[in-house]
Order: sequence, then C-alpha cells, then structure tokens
Amino acid sequence: MATDWTDRLRLRNLRYLLSLEQTRNLSHSASLLNTTQPGLSKWLKELEEDVGLPLFERHARGLIPTPNGKVLIEHARRVLSQLDRAATDMSTLREGVSGRLAIGASGAAASVSAPMAILRMAECLPALRVDLVEATMDRLLVMLAQGELDVVIGRTSKQMLDGALISSELLYVEPVDLIARPGHPLFLKATVNWDDVERYRWIVWPRETPVRNALEAALASAGRQLPKNYVESNSVIANVTLLTHSDMIGTASHRSTQMLTRLKLVRSLSLKMQGFGSVSMYWRNDEIFPQTIEQALDCIRDVTRYQETDAEI
Repeated sequence: MATDWTDRLRLRNLRYLLSLEQTRNLSHSASLLNTTQPGLSKWLKELEEDVGLPLFERHARGLIPTPNGKVLIEHARRVLSQLDRAATDMSTLREGVSGRLAIGASGAAASVSAPMAILRMAECLPALRVDLVEATMDRLLVMLAQGELDVVIGRTSKQMLDGALISSELLYVEPVDLIARPGHPLFLKATVNWDDVERYRWIVWPRETPVRNALEAALASAGRQLPKNYVESNSVIANVTLLTHSDMIGTASHRSTQMLTRLKLVRSLSLKMQGFGSVSMYWRNDEIFPQTIEQALDCIRDVTRYQETDAEI
C-alpha cells in the first residue's frame, strides 16, 4: 500500500496551511514563516498532488481556499488547537492541578449561570483550574468546535451547530424584564406604561440575543417600535454602569434582574413583557471526553435548575 500523504505532514506544514488561509499570499506567508516563496509554492503544489485535490485557487489578487482546502484547513486548525491545549493541560498538571476546564459564556449567562456553575465546580472539583471566556455566541461556538473551549453556556441557538460535532442541552427558559436604577422617576408612579418608558433613552442587547428578541416581540405585540436613539451593548458591566448613572431604561433576563436587585443596583419596572429567553449549554462530541467535563456539565445542570420565583413562566 502506498504511503499515506498524512505520514509526510509535519506540524510546520499545518501552520503553513493556516498562514496561507490567513494571508492569501505566498510571499507574505513565506516571510512570516521564515521560508522562501519558491519553497512554499513547491510544498503546496506537492501537497495538492499528494491529496489529489486542489486546495487553493490561484488568482491575481492572491490565493483563495477551495472547498477542499477549507476542509483540510479546519482539520489543521483543530489539530494545532488540541496540541496547544495539551501543552496547557500538561503545564497545569505539573503545577499540581488536576486539570483545566475552559468555559465560554455569552451575555445571557455571564452574569449569573456561569459564575454560579464555577462556584459549584470549585466545591466538587477543588483541584480543577477553570478559565472563563465571555464573548458572543457565534464566536464561542467557533472556539468550542476548534477545541479552544470545553463547554459553552449561552443563548439557545440552532445556527452553526453540527450535530455530529456539538451537543446541546436546554437549561432553562425565563422571562425578560425592563429595569432601571432604584431611584428612577418611574418608580414614583403607581403604574408604568409604554408611553412612560419611551420618554427615556434605552440600552438594548445586540440583535438575535434572547433578551433583544423578547424585547422586539413585546414591542411588536404592543404596536410599538424601538426608540431610534438607543444604546446597543453586550456588556453586563457597561449596561449596569449606564443604568446606575442615568435615567436610562434597560432589559435583562429575569435571573440577572434578581441578582442585580439583590445587589441594589437596579429594580424591575412593573411593565411586563410577554417574551421569553432560553439558555443552553454546548459541548463537543469528542473521542477525548475527560470525566471532568461530564462532572462540569452536572455542576451546570445543578445550579441552573429552575427554581420557583414570583415570575409567571
């Protein structure tokens, strides 16, 4: 049997692929990789001959990965990501830590669910090191697929999910609240309506987030539109700072509202919205599935179980 072309691949070859995908230019990649342009061009031609498929289209404006090339590039990216992860894991083990878990959280989960899950992991897995990354769901799911994260907690999304690669589980569904600082003038009113809240500037979450979807659904059902002078932000800290230093109106998931209310940072307005948001967790279907990940998933399930509140769901 002929020698498989993968036997001749080296780690530096995988980095060649990723560099070419990024720069789209042989000369630029050769300079970055400390090699020559002719040598890099020859290597790419030989790789395509070995694979039996074109990996890049050559154009005057540079290289463009073919569908075949994109597949191989994704494999290369994941292999290198796993090796980087292995190096980090070995480093933590040398430091006496039992392992490392990388968790991603979107804005819907970063203020309550993810921190509470980490506290539970600290109790159940005291020797485990936990890294928390906050970002948007599209970025987090890419990082999860590439092996940079182990678990993601965030808004429920069916986009960008490959069922063979990523598993998901719904954690909870909750209402969305309108919130303001405790001393806001609206809390002096016995009842609050849409006309009242529209007199103030709003802070809204980005499009396609559960809180934004719930807000837009509530406005549509009331025959209203989002005020044009709103501030859009996906930062919990920035939103709270804006609310506590102004008369702006914000939106938050109910669990976040409860937490911020306990801290006396905001209060919930009496105007109720009909929309709901949902939060799920995601993980890879890897051949390598450490027991710590399963234990982490159990911790997340435990702390995010639905608890009775005064909200009607």
